[in-house]
Amino acid sequence: MAGKIHVITGLIDSNELAQVHKYKPPYLSIGLADSVGGCMQGYLCTPHDRQSSSLIENWKKSDNFLDIYFATATFAEESVAYFPNKANTYILASFKDMQTVLADISKNNMDRLSFMFSFSGPLFERAGDKLNYVSLYFTKYTNGDPAIGDLANAIARRERVKKASLAQMQLFAAEQPKFTFPYSKNLVILEVEGEKTHQTDQKYCERTRRDVARKGISLNNLVSFSILEKLK
Repeated sequence: MAGKIHVITGLIDSNELAQVHKYKPPYLSIGLADSVGGCMQGYLCTPHDRQSSSLIENWKKSDNFLDIYFATATFAEESVAYFPNKANTYILASFKDMQTVLADISKNNMDRLSFMFSFSGPLFERAGDKLNYVSLYFTKYTNGDPAIGDLANAIARRERVKKASLAQMQLFAAEQPKFTFPYSKNLVILEVEGEKTHQTDQKYCERTRRDVARKGISLNNLVSFSILEKLK
């Protein structure tokens, strides 16, 4: 149903919420956004299907989108219940202004799950050449917790992880989801470089998660994206 949007978690402020109600997107959307210079920044993940072709072409021409990728998504078994009507393949696009993104996708009658990822606090970042894998986890720790420093140090030892960030997630939908994800403000996102197979990337991230666990810090798999092609 297209109409009133149910806001599940409180990430955006009242002005941005007014814009969300204005756009009234007829799909389920998950948002993670970082505010820089008054704009909400992050990643958009929208299903790759016949409806997405025009969006991709528009985003290729837009200065608001920095990079665009074609990717497959793997949802952890324990997270599937929170994300109904998900897709198998997505367009993963980094953007500079969330409001422009909302205006774009509201014009399309998408009926599959869409995400917007963003970062609430950097853990570390180093130079990289090729993004190959993006992995998202949830944890009980939040920004400012003493364990976050240990988390950053443990992940920083993994050389193929080029960027690690704390993230928050906002969920708003045309229909109220049956379940509300309880860790929307307790997320960690890893961006991994590599030229190996995606199975190798998955195993690398799993070893990284186990290294962190040895420090007494639990990370739980949420969803991962395997990059198949760079579109912009």
